[in-house]
Amino acid sequence: MPYRPRSTLEQWRILQAVVDAGGYAQAADLLNKSQSSLNHAVAKLQSQLGVELLEVIGRKAQLTDAGEVMLRRSRVLTQQIEDLELLADNIEQGWEPEIRVAVELAYPKQYLYRALQKFYPQSRGSRVQIIDTVLTGTSEVIVQKKADLVIAGVVPKGYLGEPLYVSRFIPVVGAGHELARLATLDQNQLSQYLQIVIRDTAQKPLENMGWLKAEQRWTVDNFNEAIEILQMDLGFCWLPDFTVTEALAKGSLVQIQLNKSSERLVPMSLLTPQEETLGPGSKQLRQLILAEHLK
Repeated sequence: MPYRPRSTLEQWRILQAVVDAGGYAQAADLLNKSQSSLNHAVAKLQSQLGVELLEVIGRKAQLTDAGEVMLRRSRVLTQQIEDLELLADNIEQGWEPEIRVAVELAYPKQYLYRALQKFYPQSRGSRVQIIDTVLTGTSEVIVQKKADLVIAGVVPKGYLGEPLYVSRFIPVVGAGHELARLATLDQNQLSQYLQIVIRDTAQKPLENMGWLKAEQRWTVDNFNEAIEILQMDLGFCWLPDFTVTEALAKGSLVQIQLNKSSERLVPMSLLTPQEETLGPGSKQLRQLILAEHLK
């Protein structure tokens, strides 16, 4: 047989009110109910559970040890119900239950995290899904409209992006690698060495993106894996400067000096692939992300 609850949410809310207000009389005024109805509700709750939750000492109702535990758990339950009902109201009003944010791996996420920190109190229970993307994988998400908000390094033709940040890529190697001992070298020399590259997340990646000049390549999923391999003095890699600041300061990684450009600049932009159907939550988060870059 399916489980049938012995208690009701209303009973738990009354118990919480009695405890929070400091007694039955005070809770009755707060809830605009008679004191006798509150006494009856709590007494019935205790009878149904077979557990004493409150004891009256003098004129004040105090929790028993069991009551302390069950009251704490009941607050979680009633809050979940409130959140569920609020979510239903938000969906009915067009506030999306989930917001998908696709982020190019070369974007420093602390900006996004600060925006999310401000967004959380007003998020109305919306889930947020953060999707890491790389190179043409980011463009694919935009064109196929797989996310509500997209932070991209390349804006596909036909789309407009709002400027956020310029990522600076630099070529780095481990401190013990032979390239670390060269004062300067050209791109042709560099192409003779093993290159560590980050996997393009597109289903059909374009080989001409990502400065893939070396014939020998090892492909990894993220910057942390690339850095670990580099620190073993294997290969070189173009990485955003913010990902290697600490390693460069410690001396475990060294920046390669090229006789031409020793850096690549990639402007990051915020796009909304479905502007016409963008929900209020996504719009609010978009404004918060933009605001982080205006400071």
